[in-house]
Amino acid sequence: MLKLAVQIGICEAGCDEAGRGCLAGPVVAGAVILPPDYRNPLLNDSKKLTEKQRLALRTCIEKDAVEWAVADATEAEIDSINILKASFLAMHRALDQLRTPFEHIAVDGNRFTPYKDILHSTIVGGDAKYMHIAAASVLAKTHRDERMQQLHSLHPEYGWDRNKGYPTAAHRLAIRQFGSTPYHRMSFQLLPAQLTLL
Repeated sequence: MLKLAVQIGICEAGCDEAGRGCLAGPVVAGAVILPPDYRNPLLNDSKKLTEKQRLALRTCIEKDAVEWAVADATEAEIDSINILKASFLAMHRALDQLRTPFEHIAVDGNRFTPYKDILHSTIVGGDAKYMHIAAASVLAKTHRDERMQQLHSLHPEYGWDRNKGYPTAAHRLAIRQFGSTPYHRMSFQLLPAQLTLL
């Protein structure tokens, strides 16, 4: 069973992102405040769940949370400021949307840019340890997958409905064949060094 919060007895927001390692699409962050007595035995790191489980949990989280939000940083922002800073920017934007006052932020990972004057904790593997981080992970992942499904309808040749923009062999083969799109991250190595874009 995942723990409810890092600091019990105060209002704490969990935060996580999805899509950091992708070649295309935005990086999306989720921020979640759960009720102090919340329990959901299915809640876990989104990477350990099936798509069907994630979608079912998304419905539960969006209904049960005290408050939740998702936000992104665009491909252009990723290329401009780098993926790590863009991930923090997306997290800050998600936190900006929370109207419920919170006193602490629990973030998945080992680094975070301070948000306003609110204390935070970084937890490596936090999405497999804390429910609110896991919930943020599920929301970030499902909302980003939804966005990539929309982008797939514009550029079906890249298979984003399946690879969600991650650097699969099929995705890279499509980049080699069709070139890049405005949704590709040009600061990333889209193809292995021995190959070049057409």
